[in-house]
Amino acid sequence: MSFGPFLLLAVLEGTVMAAVLALTAVGLSLVFGVMRVVNVAHGEFYMLGAVLAWFITYYLPFPPALAWLAALIIAPLIVAMIAALADTLVLKRLNYDPEATIVATIGLLYMLQQAALTFYGSDARPVVAPFQWRIQLPWFGYSGYKLFVVLAAVVILAAVWLFMTRTKVGLVMRATQVDRDTAQAFGINVDRVYAGTFALGGALAAAAAVLIVPIQQAHYLMGHDPLLLSFIVVIIGGLGSIRGTLVAALVIGLSDGVISMFFSPTLAKIIATLLVALVLVFRPQGLFGARA
Repeated sequence: MSFGPFLLLAVLEGTVMAAVLALTAVGLSLVFGVMRVVNVAHGEFYMLGAVLAWFITYYLPFPPALAWLAALIIAPLIVAMIAALADTLVLKRLNYDPEATIVATIGLLYMLQQAALTFYGSDARPVVAPFQWRIQLPWFGYSGYKLFVVLAAVVILAAVWLFMTRTKVGLVMRATQVDRDTAQAFGINVDRVYAGTFALGGALAAAAAVLIVPIQQAHYLMGHDPLLLSFIVVIIGGLGSIRGTLVAALVIGLSDGVISMFFSPTLAKIIATLLVALVLVFRPQGLFGARA
């Protein structure tokens, strides 16, 4: 196989990673943008989505396609409820203090990890893909499901964009993001907005995990890499900027796919970390972030 097909394969793999990463990172960016909370437990919401997908597809007596579709609906809803509960019981009581919420979400991270280890176990387990189609390209066959992951992520991200820009609830969230006190003065229930935002962020991470888990495997420690890469994407794109998050996810995903294919995954992570360092030095607000 010549260089061209290898490059095409690397770009396809990078696109799949970019789509899932964008979905995960947008959830993290929304939480920070609206609530000003750095959610260190975001990767564990991702992990919970994958673990719940395994439970749902394993125990539901449905064909693989229906079981996976049920997981795509049920797992994000369950994670959203857990996130909203964590916001109400923990973050709200801390009055969303930045330092205190970081410590609190670190504690939540370990609690969710231990819960998954207790009820799910330490084994990595596969989830059956809803279909096994392959797209025959001139040089090689490529998984139709991976292309479907990209399409599904684009549809979900478009729905989030429309929700934030075209609905009353999205307008309320954006108003709260701009000025919490003014929004509260106009009768907006800020506590409810924060709980909903935290739930939405968790649901997006869980949805990303349900999409990717037929390609990877569900494991109770699988939230580490998505959390790190999401932070990298959000910092490069600009904290709280959805547009910046999408652009940065595409750049990081494609570069990771190409560099991992021709060199090594470790080098890809090193380059991503160097990009973060350069952004922090020369443009601390990120590529699309606004100056304070």
